[in-house]
Amino acid sequence: MTFPVQFTIFGETYHWHYIFEVIAFFVGVRLYYFLKKGIKDPISDEDRLWIMLGAMLGALIGSRIVAVLEDPAHIRQISFFTLYQSKTIVGGLLGGLFGVELIKKIIGVKIASGDIYVVPIIVALFIGRIGCFLMGVDEPVFGKETSFFMGMDLGDGLKRHPVALYEMIYMVLLLLFFIGIRKKELLNGDRFKLFMVLYFSYRFGIEFIKSYQSLVLNLSSIHWSALFILLYYYKFIIRIVKQL
Repeated sequence: MTFPVQFTIFGETYHWHYIFEVIAFFVGVRLYYFLKKGIKDPISDEDRLWIMLGAMLGALIGSRIVAVLEDPAHIRQISFFTLYQSKTIVGGLLGGLFGVELIKKIIGVKIASGDIYVVPIIVALFIGRIGCFLMGVDEPVFGKETSFFMGMDLGDGLKRHPVALYEMIYMVLLLLFFIGIRKKELLNGDRFKLFMVLYFSYRFGIEFIKSYQSLVLNLSSIHWSALFILLYYYKFIIRIVKQL
């Protein structure tokens, strides 16, 4: 396989990345509605729509902010076009979380609402990372040069950590894990919190094998986002470690 993997239409060459982004969104939404049929949702359909709107708006804003902060040296030169193109799933999840919490406060919903989204998010992330992987070094989701047996030439002639591929493998493991605990007695909302803790812990660790730009104290915006989530959920982490 030669990176980046592209396709041609009418003489123009395109990346697969945006195709897989659309597929990921479509499959994630369809999977959510499929899973929703099998449960008695304590949250009304109207409130669910508002919550999803809050999640999407929060994700839109958060994904751009965290992505821009990944390259702090060029913040002053950033244009609207660059801001629009910049995005990261870490910021999307972080912004989506706070978008949901804000909307829930406005509409008066006090019930945890995230558990039903866990499997759709994992599946969508896996599909989306296929597109990132196929872009090779044209997408900044690749690692440092390495002699590790999984190192790959992603398009620049160097053997690098295929970070997008690592995340695809991790998503498969997370999916199997959540399927494995589907019958375990947990509080409403615990599965989503557990997903966030596990995913952000992974992103904190994997960031060290990427060529990241330091934001503060030699840590990137991804590092700081992950640490924020772990601190945000620290009481849950203490409880769930004892429970599991």
